[in-house]
This record gives sequence, C-alpha cells and structure tokens, in this order.
Amino acid sequence: MSMAARFAGLDRRWIFLTTGLLVLVPLLWPINLPIDPSPPVRSYHDAIEALPPGSLVLVSCDFDPASRPELEPMARTTLQHLFRKKCKVVAVCLFQGGARFADAIIEDVARSRRRVYGVDYANLGYKAGNEAVMVLMGQSVVNTFQLDHRGRDVAGLPIMQGVRDYSSFALLVSLAAGYPGTKEYVQQVQGRFHIPIVAGVTAVTAPQLYPYLQSGQLKGLLGGMAGAAEYEDLRYERGMASRGMDAQSLAHLFIGLCIVLGNVAYWEKRRRAAP
Repeated sequence: MSMAARFAGLDRRWIFLTTGLLVLVPLLWPINLPIDPSPPVRSYHDAIEALPPGSLVLVSCDFDPASRPELEPMARTTLQHLFRKKCKVVAVCLFQGGARFADAIIEDVARSRRRVYGVDYANLGYKAGNEAVMVLMGQSVVNTFQLDHRGRDVAGLPIMQGVRDYSSFALLVSLAAGYPGTKEYVQQVQGRFHIPIVAGVTAVTAPQLYPYLQSGQLKGLLGGMAGAAEYEDLRYERGMASRGMDAQSLAHLFIGLCIVLGNVAYWEKRRRAAP
C-alpha cells in the first residue's frame, strides 16, 4: 500500500490529536519562532518610546471577553512599556462589558511595576454614550468621568490635578475590538483636538484602519495577535502573543500539510482507478 493510500485511510482522530498537541505544547513550552516586526508595529513602538518620562497618557480599553485573547497581550505590553518610561496612565472604557477585564489587566501590570493608584495611574471606568463621551472628554475629562472605577472622586485624584481635556495628554492609546473604538476616536477626536493616536485592534478590524495610518491620523497600529507578538519582540519579551503565534503557526503548517497530502492521496486514488 502506498503512503498516499495509507494517509487516505488514516483515522481522523489522529489528525485532531496532532493539531491539539501542536497548539498546546507551544503554549506551555514556547519554541520562539522568528518574528519580523512590520512598519506599523514599529511606528506604534516608536511613538511610545519617544514620549518624555512622566508624560500623561490616555488609554482607552474597549474590548470584551470575546476579543480578550487578541487585545490583552497588547494591553499588557503597552502598559509595561508606558510604566517603564515612567509615564502616568489614565484608563477609560467605552465598550460595554469591558471595564472589569480592563481593570484586572491594569491592576496586575501596575502591581508588578509597583505603581501607586491615583498617583501613577487611574482607571476612570466605563461610560455609556459612545462618540458623545469622546467629544465631552474634549471639553472636560473630570466633568465627563466624575467617579472612577472604584467610586472615588476623580477630581480628587493626584494624577488628575491639572487635567483639563485631550490637550493634557501626550498620547491616546486606543485598544479596541469594534464600535466604539479606534475609528470613532480618529473621526471625532484626532481631527478636532489634534491628539496623537496609536491603536491596537483585532485582526479583522485592522484593514479598515490602514488609510488612517497612511494619512498620519494614526501614528502606529497593532493588528491582531500577530501585531501583539511583533510588539513583544520589539520589547524583547516573549509573552502571551508570542506563545499564541507559535501555536497558531505550527497548527497552520500542519493543516496545510494535511491539505497537500489529502490532494496527493485523492489524485493517487484516481490514477489507480483509471483504466
């Protein structure tokens, strides 16, 4: 029996098992496949790297549990980068259902960097209203978010002293899974208030934002898990996205191999059946 015929008769459960192992093993023991950061990712990294120490940065965490696997690695690496630059972070959330997850990520990273809440960072929490909230923040951040995620008076937080509107921030980081998100920040905020914006978005959203990147309205862009892994590579980190890309790449290679072998087996079967 030829190898092609043996493959055609292979129990599909072996294929499922192999695919599962190719996904699981790199997640537990990373193999560190090579990564080549793209220009949009380098621009994202460079925009943060160029911030003077002590800069105040606005981070909008607009994602939910469904998009968390793609956006969380971006959020963690971005926060680590900002805190290492000694930047101060003010986080907000305009995506319903995302505030609790964003708070857990921010608290975990801030704790690891020994940052003090209210002094080095603050989470103003969720505010309904979509684009209306974006525009209101351009008039007064403190009046838009009167209480933070913990129920504290925002105006009384040391980090918020002197904060007026977007002009008080050196950079806006939009980590978004959909609406409202980066597209709305560019349309409603960037052109009106002229604040520099970088964005990290899901892979399916990224193609819609490349025109804004080319026009200069976005200073940098991370697209999906691949973009997050490239950003980790620039930061000399091997985090969640890098492990995820190892698993994804090996699984894709195996599936591609199965497709090729399946076609070979099919044509071999047809050849043998021909008179």
